[in-house]
Amino acid sequence: MEYAAPRSLDEAIGLLSQVGVDARPMAGGTDLLVQLRTGTRRPKLLVDLKQIPGLCGIDCGSQGFRIGAAVSGAEIGECLPLREAWPGVVEATELIGSTQIQGRASLGGNLCNASPAADSVPALIAAGAVCTVIGPGGRREVPVEEVVRGPGETTLSEAEIVVDFRLPQPQEGTGDAYQRMIPRTEMDIAIVGAGVSLRLAESGECLACRVALGAVAARPIRVDAAAEALIDRRPDAAALGELAAQASAAADPIDDKRGTRAYRSRVAGVLARRAAEMALRRAGPRRVAGSPAS
Repeated sequence: MEYAAPRSLDEAIGLLSQVGVDARPMAGGTDLLVQLRTGTRRPKLLVDLKQIPGLCGIDCGSQGFRIGAAVSGAEIGECLPLREAWPGVVEATELIGSTQIQGRASLGGNLCNASPAADSVPALIAAGAVCTVIGPGGRREVPVEEVVRGPGETTLSEAEIVVDFRLPQPQEGTGDAYQRMIPRTEMDIAIVGAGVSLRLAESGECLACRVALGAVAARPIRVDAAAEALIDRRPDAAALGELAAQASAAADPIDDKRGTRAYRSRVAGVLARRAAEMALRRAGPRRVAGSPAS
C-alpha cells in the first residue's frame, strides 16, 4: 500500500482518478484505519486529505458557516460562533469517539463512512446542511441526506470527495438539538439517534422544523411527517406527542443483540421528542456569527 498527502484538490482528484488503482481518500482515518487492520478494506493507495487548505478550515460569516470536510471534531468543538449558532451539530460531532479520536475524526469521514448510526449525520440533516462535492466531473452541491445510500455505500461517484459542509446562519427563534441512546455510558454506537431543528415565531407558533433519525434504517433519514406535526402549530404536549408517534412510525430498524425492532422504534419517538424539547428551549435571540458580539 502507498500513501500520498496532496496539497491541492486538483492533485487529490488526480490521484483518486488513476485507472486501475484502488485509491481511498482519508479525511481523519478513525474508521478507515480500523478497516485496514481487520482487512475489510485493502486499498492500493491512501490519499490523505488533511494537507489540503480548503478542507481544513471553518469560515463564519453573516450568511452562515463553511466547515472543511477534514476539520477535526476537536476544532469544531472549540469554534464558539458555530457552537452558539448550531449547538446540536457541535454536540453530535463531539460524541464521535474519545478525546483522542476527536483530534482526527471529521464530519467528512463520519458522513462518507456511511454508517447508519453516525452521530453527526442526523444533526447535520436536521440543520439543513449541504455539502460541496468535487470530482473529475466538476463541482456540485448535495444535501447531506442524499449522500448515504446504505451501510458502507454513498451516492458519490468514482474519485469524488466531500470538500466542505455549509450551514445557514440561523434566523431568530431557531434552536437545534441531538439526542442518542447507547447501551453504555460513553464510547458506544447509537441504538437510536435523533436530530431536530426548529424555528419559532414571537407568538410561539412553530414556523419551520426538520427531524432526522439515525440507526433506525439502512441510512440516516429525514422524517418530514414528524416535522409537520409541529409546523404551523404551538409546540404543546399534543403536538410533541404526534411528532414522537410519527418518528416511531418512520423507524425501520433491525433486530440484534443491541436492541429489538420494537424497542428501537419506541426509542426513536422518545428521543425525537426530547430533542425537540431541547431545541425549543434553545430557540431564542441570535447573534450574527462574525459580529463584534460573537
